[in-house]
Amino acid sequence: MSTSKLSSETSKLNVDLGAMRIKYKDKSETFTEDQLDCKEPIGQFKVWFDVASKAPGIQEPNAMCLGTATKDGLPSVRPVLLKGFSSEGFKFYTNYESRKGRELAENPNAALTFFWEPLRRTIRIEGRVEKTSAEDSDIYFASRPFASQIGAHASKQSAVISGRNSLMIKERELQAQFLDGKVTRPPCWGGFIVIPKTIEFWQGQSDRLHDRIRFRRPNPNEKIDNIIVHQGDNGWVYERLSP
Repeated sequence: MSTSKLSSETSKLNVDLGAMRIKYKDKSETFTEDQLDCKEPIGQFKVWFDVASKAPGIQEPNAMCLGTATKDGLPSVRPVLLKGFSSEGFKFYTNYESRKGRELAENPNAALTFFWEPLRRTIRIEGRVEKTSAEDSDIYFASRPFASQIGAHASKQSAVISGRNSLMIKERELQAQFLDGKVTRPPCWGGFIVIPKTIEFWQGQSDRLHDRIRFRRPNPNEKIDNIIVHQGDNGWVYERLSP
């Protein structure tokens, strides 16, 4: 099919996907507050992450969508890989001069989403973002494969380029430059940590009455009734959200 004909046909495209749906979990597989393994979200995240790591069909359980925004609120989102988590937050590494890096510099807030389709589970995280230390970035960069280290130097991430061949030329030049295999971390490359304010655990139900349990930091002087809002551990509270 010619490009002009394809363009003509797609200009009239109107695809209805309303009938596309799959079965989620049923009422015997609900996720309720008394089924929480931990009363704080980092521990609960680890439990679900460990399950996802062993689940058939999930090759990269640490893949997540990272949402950022400009200071004016224009959003953007892309997949990245989680490279560590702790009680402090969730770490990933990138080029600081990329679009996400620039947006985080002017608006240090982000959202993360993990979607583990075979498990019918999603985790959403929102919080403030900070750069990790130079030492932390150096340690992780040194652990990367040689080709990935070269790639970090070769790519001016998000910049417009003439074609793939320009990248290949730059890659060969850098391979010659670092013949000893000792690649230094470029100053424009390093880590971020998302310090969570809210973490939501979602489990899908076939009747669309999905289970949603959200952990968050309490508001100042908030009354915790342990009926609607429950006291969790380590300074967190949790509550059920309507689907």
